[in-house]
Amino acid sequence: MNSTEKQGAPANPAVDLADSSTWNTGVAETLEPLVRRVLAPNPSPYTFTGTGTYIIGAGDEVAVIDPGPNGTGVAGHADTKGDGHVEAILSAIGDARLVAILCTHTHRDHSPAAHPLRAATGAPVIGCAPLVIEDTGPRADAAFDPTYRPDRVLEDGETLSGTGWTLQAVATPGHTSNHLCYALRESGALFTGDHVMGWSTSVVSPPDGDMAAYMASLQKLHDREDRVYYPAHGPAIPNPRQFVRGMLGHRRQRERQIVTLLESAPRTIEGMVAAMYKGLDPRLHGAAGRSVLAHLIDLERQGRVARSGDVWTSLS
Repeated sequence: MNSTEKQGAPANPAVDLADSSTWNTGVAETLEPLVRRVLAPNPSPYTFTGTGTYIIGAGDEVAVIDPGPNGTGVAGHADTKGDGHVEAILSAIGDARLVAILCTHTHRDHSPAAHPLRAATGAPVIGCAPLVIEDTGPRADAAFDPTYRPDRVLEDGETLSGTGWTLQAVATPGHTSNHLCYALRESGALFTGDHVMGWSTSVVSPPDGDMAAYMASLQKLHDREDRVYYPAHGPAIPNPRQFVRGMLGHRRQRERQIVTLLESAPRTIEGMVAAMYKGLDPRLHGAAGRSVLAHLIDLERQGRVARSGDVWTSLS
């Protein structure tokens, strides 16, 4: 996960960004009768207040979505340490039986805790496909998790059920090619991972991140009728279609900015970031550059721009 700018996320009065004691790290918060969230202790400029792990079910069988980090990673980055998070999940589950561990994708702030959680409970890891990409560019998000080994991969539309709940996989490639969201049929909730977040836009980072796929997945979600989104980072989104409509507009605006800049003169990505993201935290310039690159690759496929070395030129 990772972000470069706020997307107009709804405010959450329980979250005070200046006071980490209000984040309820490691505590199971009930969001609705079938949904609880346990926040991992990995806040950073890239993860907001940390990765949200969701526990689904209120009876004798539960599932976990995005078990999160497992005490690994680089402090202050997207895969920061998750010490004690597995223990917090197990405490929240209590006497219920964990029947499935689901991951939206395999960045290291989302899936590494699946392995120790499976070892502790015997629950199968079910969900997104395994994926490890070696990226020589600057990391704009968490690296991929090489320990992820699913017992079953869910295809788009497949379901998984437990006592009182049913989850359906919704394929949403773009942020990563293996990204899945999960729809809770009983309540109309959608768990959106990093595809739609509650505090910012998501970076689409090549080579695996794909802007055309990301936009198509956003349109796919816009065409659904989900009641609420629960993202992996940030508060719940109670107005999903309006929120996604804004995200689509935002991405189209970024594309227009890039085209306009290149029509005036050839430019490097660094030059475009400086012009497009004024006032952005310098720590996030690399992340912004990755999303600009994803837009440029999409425009290049359309025959609208070309590159020579590090310089991009308009063909219109």
